[in-house]
Amino acid sequence: MSFLVNLALGLLFGVGLVVSGMADPAKVLNFLDLFGTWDPSLAFVMGGAVIVAFVGYRLVLARGEPIVGGSFHLPTRNDIDARVIVGPAIFGIGWGLGGFCPGPALTALGLGTSGTLAFVPAMIVGMWVARLLAESRTQVQTA
Repeated sequence: MSFLVNLALGLLFGVGLVVSGMADPAKVLNFLDLFGTWDPSLAFVMGGAVIVAFVGYRLVLARGEPIVGGSFHLPTRNDIDARVIVGPAIFGIGWGLGGFCPGPALTALGLGTSGTLAFVPAMIVGMWVARLLAESRTQVQTA
């Protein structure tokens, strides 16, 4: 059942990306081009997402337990370390250079958008390397 719920939510997210135009890297790159062909529509999409997430989290967390699953898995750490700064910086640089972040990249891959055949494998390799580095760091700390 959990798989079907996750699949439905992923499909809904993908449809939202396509409808909002966020599967088009030119839309993202135009948002980042402040002194050229600036397109503010991405800010409205992000703002709408923040509002929906804010309200959604308040409603869901008020329930006490999730509908599907045993308990909520919320972060417990609130300190800022190098990973909190470097990770998002690398993400932002990749987003700015490629015009994709992971969700829209996978959606655009399904749509056959040019550039995704290079971006998605590079993204997967980057995620794999990040996981290896995190695991090796954990092993060093426990040793």
